[in-house]
Amino acid sequence: MTLSSHVQELKKKHQNLSESVEMMQRSPAKDDLEIAKLKKQKLMLKETIKKLSAN
Repeated sequence: MTLSSHVQELKKKHQNLSESVEMMQRSPAKDDLEIAKLKKQKLMLKETIKKLSAN
């Protein structure tokens, strides 16, 4: 796997997490703990993407 394809895959995962968070936040039976967990994963992915893109 090349670096650019790896970064693209991470960006897809980040987008999917973002969509999941938005959907969960709109839900009347939202789980704040799960939302926080997904947001943390999103942030970690974003930081990884930033580091890999800087190289």
